[in-house]
Amino acid sequence: MMTLGQATITSAAAPSAFFAKWADMATWPEWNGDTEWVRLDGPFVAGATGVLKPKGGPKTKFVVARLVPDHEFTDVSQLLGARLTFRHLVEITPHGTTWVNVTATLGGPLARVWNLILGKGIAASLQKDLDQLKAAAEAQPSDLPAVA
Repeated sequence: MMTLGQATITSAAAPSAFFAKWADMATWPEWNGDTEWVRLDGPFVAGATGVLKPKGGPKTKFVVARLVPDHEFTDVSQLLGARLTFRHLVEITPHGTTWVNVTATLGGPLARVWNLILGKGIAASLQKDLDQLKAAAEAQPSDLPAVA
C-alpha cells in the first residue's frame, strides 16, 4: 500500500457537520474541485455503493468500506488492478476543536501504474479540498439550540 497524500485541518465545526457534508455526496462538487458528480446508491452506511465521476476521468465505482459516525469514513474505489482508498478521521481535540485528517492510499498489483496516473493530482488537491470542506462545514447552521 502506498500513500498518495494526506491533509489535516482543525475546525470550530462539530464532527457531525463534516459527516453531514460527506453523507450528502451529491453536493461534493461544491467543495471538491476534482469531482464532477457523485451518486450514492441508498443511505450513507457501511457497505453502501455508488459511482463518482472525477473531472477529466472515467466514472468509478466505490464502496463505503467503513463508517463510524462522527469519527471515521473510509471509501474505496475499484480501479483496474488497484484500490484507491480515502480514509477520513475526525476527533475532538483537548481544546474542543474538531481535528480532521484525510489520507489517500493505493494498493493492488497495478498501484504503481495508477500512482503515475493519479498520484500527483490527488496529492496536490487533497489539502485544498479539505480546506474547502472545512469552510462548507463551518458555514452550516449549528445543531445547537438558540439561547433566549
